[in-house]
Amino acid sequence: MNIKSYIDSTYLKTAIDARISESENKKIAIKYIQEAIDEGFKLIMIRPEFVTVAKKMILESKSKLTIGTVISFPHGKSTIQEKYLEAVKAINDGADDLDFVCNYEAFINGETQLVKNEIKTCTQLGLENNKIVKWIIEVAALNNDEIIKICVLIKNVIIANFKETNYANVFVKSSTGFFKPSNSSTNGATIQSIIIMLENASPLSVKASGGIKTTADAVQMIRLGVKRIGTSAALAIANNTSITDNY
Repeated sequence: MNIKSYIDSTYLKTAIDARISESENKKIAIKYIQEAIDEGFKLIMIRPEFVTVAKKMILESKSKLTIGTVISFPHGKSTIQEKYLEAVKAINDGADDLDFVCNYEAFINGETQLVKNEIKTCTQLGLENNKIVKWIIEVAALNNDEIIKICVLIKNVIIANFKETNYANVFVKSSTGFFKPSNSSTNGATIQSIIIMLENASPLSVKASGGIKTTADAVQMIRLGVKRIGTSAALAIANNTSITDNY
């Protein structure tokens, strides 16, 4: 198993999140980009403001690394138009993958038509521009029945509106990694939630993200059937070592 080919090396903290200056945060993002280039990871997942930096570094190094960024992150509450425009900018800046945060609160509140509309509109934008589209459902905010229903909703919208040849370019993704549960439960991917996603999102692929910190965690997820692993511990996972930084 070439685990690096599954890894979306991820750094999505703002300067405020990391409690550092903007310039220090940019340096960390650049460190992650360079590391992803050097290690041959599948993709670097960064905030929209760093996409142009990554594009320049990749071109200069002649790397095959691809670039992913997040849209309406981390809460997913933006309007469809706001998500659309944010994605257009990311495409123009050079992003290859667009990871949209689904409006899961609207879904929980029964506003399913709104969610269907954003899935259709934003997926169409991505696919028309030859991008990979991922929908983050935030499993820690949902119960098991809601995870099933939102996966089925996303799948059905894609099947109803796009050709089968597009299915491989649309993913359902578990988590932002930024959700704060009211109890002490995990805020990211779990074995149970990933199994539910795999069973109900197919034929769409699944990306596991949030809380994946070890090689064993990643291998277990891959063996279950996920096609991508999102993690801020990419180097440690790839080399089967312990995490040594606090980013």
